[in-house]
Amino acid sequence: MLQSQPVAPNPRSWLAAAASTFDRAVVEAVRWRNRTRPSRADSLSHRERMEALAHIAKAYGDPALLATPDAFFPPGPPISPELTRVLRAGGGARVFDAAWPSAYEPFLPEIRQKYLGHRRNDTAHARLFFGGDEGHPRPVAILVHGYLGGYWVLEERAFPVRWLVRRGVDVALFVLPFHALRAREDRPGPPPFPGADPRFVNEGFRQAIGDLGSLVAWLKARGAPSVGVMGMSLGGYTTALAATVLGDLSFAVPMIPLASIADFAREQGRLGAGADEEEEHRALDAATRVVSPFARPSSIAKERVLVLAGDGDRITPMNHAERVARHLNAPLVRFPGGHLLQFGRRDAFREVGGLLRRLGVMR
Repeated sequence: MLQSQPVAPNPRSWLAAAASTFDRAVVEAVRWRNRTRPSRADSLSHRERMEALAHIAKAYGDPALLATPDAFFPPGPPISPELTRVLRAGGGARVFDAAWPSAYEPFLPEIRQKYLGHRRNDTAHARLFFGGDEGHPRPVAILVHGYLGGYWVLEERAFPVRWLVRRGVDVALFVLPFHALRAREDRPGPPPFPGADPRFVNEGFRQAIGDLGSLVAWLKARGAPSVGVMGMSLGGYTTALAATVLGDLSFAVPMIPLASIADFAREQGRLGAGADEEEEHRALDAATRVVSPFARPSSIAKERVLVLAGDGDRITPMNHAERVARHLNAPLVRFPGGHLLQFGRRDAFREVGGLLRRLGVMR
């Protein structure tokens, strides 16, 4: 009688399962919070939602806005950041906190007063890590955080900052609009960007790209031989978007990226049910098309792009990363961890190191 042989345990699948479980718990907690603290959009009927989304899609729907990147994402103005030295022990890097006026003017006049009412968001921020000899600028990697991130103490651990600096790459931790130092002090709670209002989604990404472009230009003006972007989650979406609208990036690495605002809203249970859900999904996708990473072709050669994804990710699942990789025509590197518990990401970062070495960015 034949006996089946025991299947050898697969540590990778165990790690993915553990990471998936943790991600799912967080997703359920967020859904519970959404049910107990609904936004104004949650109180709208299906018909009211469709009317509002149709209005927004029309307001941002001029085909000319997609024809050339500068039509909706004009180059950010030249900046001269105020630099404050950060006293640190060891590490071998000179660390500065940079701040500069964002000088953002919303595209849509009807939202101008509401958007610009968040005064702390008028100032852009980045923490800079300069290694090597002073006066000899090196390549720079701009690292973009995820949703609710942007706090220095967290981002210095979320990203391999010291690893990059030791290998010849300077680092800039960039803060997205309405996050961390740019968040409102007078109103606790989640930031309005991305938020439930698609207009804030569009304006927030437009501001982020403008601030990011200004930082890239300033770093190059001070002598950086190359500047690229790497981001996680919401920062991965920003990185993928930047790869289609900023033509002077040396590399782009979206990690566990969000790919679609509409898909994420559906996955989080923020849309209607049944046929209403599908209709609202299409309408939200159209309303945010102007800031979609898929609305324009990549402006970076495929050899300069790498996408990282977690097998156990249940917040921005694998299909998000796969869509981004297909659109940017880039390799997809998978690690066993999830969105929050990123088991195996060290091997994924080794692949990033390989990319940067091939490009002559990292020694």
